[in-house]
Amino acid sequence: MFLPGWASAVTCQDEDFEGTSMTVCTVDVTQEDLRLFLRDDSGTVLGQFRDIERDLADEQKLAFAMNAGMYHANRSPVGYYVENNKEQAPLLTNASSGNFGLLPNGVFCITPKSARVIETLTFAKQAPECRDATQSGPMLVIDGALHPRFLKDSTSRFLRNGVGTSKDGTTAYFVISNTPVTFHRFGRFFRDVLKTPNALYFDGKVSRLHAPQLDRSDAGFWLGPMVGVVDSK
Repeated sequence: MFLPGWASAVTCQDEDFEGTSMTVCTVDVTQEDLRLFLRDDSGTVLGQFRDIERDLADEQKLAFAMNAGMYHANRSPVGYYVENNKEQAPLLTNASSGNFGLLPNGVFCITPKSARVIETLTFAKQAPECRDATQSGPMLVIDGALHPRFLKDSTSRFLRNGVGTSKDGTTAYFVISNTPVTFHRFGRFFRDVLKTPNALYFDGKVSRLHAPQLDRSDAGFWLGPMVGVVDSK
């Protein structure tokens, strides 16, 4: 269902994949103002979609948003984080605990006209220039292959969200599961349905989506890094 009055290069729609409901928001990065959000101008962590909207200029609106990476108790990013060309947290390349440390993990890198998911060690070697970047993990899809640690018969199911990018970097696909899903099925949705050569897990349990087209703006846990598209009213 799409609401009238939203002329945008962002489209959000619900899809069924093997009995699991997924919502996919597709962003044309060449046309849309895709960016990361963490703090307002005073340095206060935003935390909610409504805080982003409050912080925008009067002539702007939030066309889409979701949580975009893991964070500490103070809501600072766990890994590499860059916003508007300013690095706020360093790249982590060593093994660590939790889903973030389920190597390989990766970085979502945004430039003014492209967006790419890049595996962390490759990112460290290439050192691409990103206007905005957030590190998370694990990778869901790496060069067309599922993460090697994903098990088809896993019993670990949670609400999950993540991002995949097209081969040419012009399109970003943001996905949230609406019912609990395994990593294996979630990763296969990116690989087999969206055909993204690389995809990155953002988080689970706290996964949230702001999609006005679907008359949806999830409330809940206070968030750390968020990603969104800003449009003019």
